[in-house]
Amino acid sequence: MDAMTTIITSAELGEALSGATPPVLLDVRWQLSLAKATGAPAFDGRAAFAGGHIPGAVFVDLDGELAAPPGASGRHPLPDLARFGATMRRAGVSPVRPVVVYDDGQGWAAARAWWMLRWAGHPDVRVLDGGLSSWEGELTTKTPDPARGDFVPAPGAVRLLDADGAAALARTGVLLDARAGERYRGEVEPVDRVGGHIPGAVSAPTTENVGPDGRLLPAAELRDRFKALGISGDTEVGVYCGSGVSGAHEVLALAVAGIPAALYVGSWSEWSADPARPVAVGADPQ
Repeated sequence: MDAMTTIITSAELGEALSGATPPVLLDVRWQLSLAKATGAPAFDGRAAFAGGHIPGAVFVDLDGELAAPPGASGRHPLPDLARFGATMRRAGVSPVRPVVVYDDGQGWAAARAWWMLRWAGHPDVRVLDGGLSSWEGELTTKTPDPARGDFVPAPGAVRLLDADGAAALARTGVLLDARAGERYRGEVEPVDRVGGHIPGAVSAPTTENVGPDGRLLPAAELRDRFKALGISGDTEVGVYCGSGVSGAHEVLALAVAGIPAALYVGSWSEWSADPARPVAVGADPQ
């Protein structure tokens, strides 16, 4: 992938918005809910959007519009394609207009939207590097009214893994686990049925792809990181996480480094829900 399909800076976005073909802007603010485990209130992305967003941006709800309801296929399975397409057209998405997605800075939700659109065949999607906190322009509370788009999903532009495919890739290539190390090792598991990891997967927390300023590390540093994890030029690479959200952010980081990678959308939430599937614990991939 090139720069036109990975990330964009705040300055570049400001310039693009004043150009002849401004990008469609999607606001995908979201946070992993630990309300059941901690009692903390759930994050309300729609309320955050109403409180201020980049002018012209349309809010997209990750839980309700970029995923199907939780179930046997995980906590954030692929959404119904017809509904996803309708959501994108409502937001003004067309195949001939670039799309920029952003969230509140962590990058996970924006990367999920980026991955969904790339998988569904959109040719020009980028993530605002550093999220809303990096935006140097004004914010607005005005409700947008975009012209209806005509994007129709055509899945398959990027590779998708299922559970069996992830298990096989852990043996034949490199399967990266994008979650925090303690969840990979099975020391804690705040969300899913059991802790641990897919046997053979390599721990690679996606938080380590980001610098202290909240932006992705430079491409050369990302390449060095992934090389140290066993990825060379011809390595087949897959990624999973808890439910296909932070894993999409790792796929984005890999893309910035010039490394194509498949995403296992069901991820640990699907894998661990099946007691018949093996679970590895500890720092050793096996």
